[in-house]
Amino acid sequence: MPVHVSRPRTALGAHKITTAEIADDIRSHHAGHPRLGAALRAVSGCGVQTRYFSRPLGDPSVAGEAGIAARVRTDFADALELGLQAASDALSAAGLTAADLDGVVTTHSTGWAVPHLDVHLMTGLGMRPSARGLAITSAACTGGTKALIRAAEMVTARPGSTVLVVAAEILSTVYHHSDTGIESMIYKALFGDSAAAAVLSDEPLVPGFAIEDSFEYVLPGTAERLAGRIESDGLHFDATKQGRNSSTEVVPVLRDWLATRHSDFAVVHPGSPRIITDTIDLLGLDADAARHSTDTLTEEGNLGGVSVLRVLERTHALPPSPGARGTMVAYGPGFTTAALHGHWHG
Repeated sequence: MPVHVSRPRTALGAHKITTAEIADDIRSHHAGHPRLGAALRAVSGCGVQTRYFSRPLGDPSVAGEAGIAARVRTDFADALELGLQAASDALSAAGLTAADLDGVVTTHSTGWAVPHLDVHLMTGLGMRPSARGLAITSAACTGGTKALIRAAEMVTARPGSTVLVVAAEILSTVYHHSDTGIESMIYKALFGDSAAAAVLSDEPLVPGFAIEDSFEYVLPGTAERLAGRIESDGLHFDATKQGRNSSTEVVPVLRDWLATRHSDFAVVHPGSPRIITDTIDLLGLDADAARHSTDTLTEEGNLGGVSVLRVLERTHALPPSPGARGTMVAYGPGFTTAALHGHWHG
């Protein structure tokens, strides 16, 4: 039996930051950079025009000089606040209360906390103490898809269950002027802060995506291609040129998994313009099928694990026809891939 996903609800950071503002900030802090022109061209060409941060650009925990302790505290507090907002909105839209939930699966990779987001959300929302919780803490950009997979497994294992998924990422925490490589300059402009939530059940709460199958894959020998790094000033994110192009190596494996399936619509993690294009091509769809991913990247940036939920939310605005087949795909550090296939329930 398929597992149904309610229409997600997204909460964006409170501060809208333009790419021009980030370019000006880079100029002011790196006037003597030997490749400043190339860095600014890369920032302008990353596909993002605006993104939302939970704190102003000049805040110590973003472009300032805050250390790891202050950044971690700020990150988790902001992620929890946005997560609670998104979860409350998702429950309200589905006609549910926190007491109706049998479980919660969370994904949050940018900040450390014990207990983690699942426990804090259970308390903050007022869920039953006997509800099950699972925190995914390092999946990053695949986190939203993996959280949906784990929640669908929980529903399948216990028919009649209702499980909340919450993704929250404060990616502005990796904005560091100590990182001067071109890749790091791009990430200053690429990432945004947000949270999103949806409810999964084996009975449709509203029209939406119905999960029928899932796929997970770790590309062997790629742990260093996209990776986090902890320093005294906080969490940093590093990528090699090979890491940026790793999605092309996964295409043959995804193609095998999709061999007997077709896709009428797609929910693609907006990691970059190339990732969107390559995945849409793999699915045999035209450029219009990428519009929700492209619009998310342009207007809000790469939201990490939140991204696929945000793209799915946008899909509801112009929903596919009932019965249409669809595929969700996300790529993340490792190099990891997570995907879902199913149909649109009308």
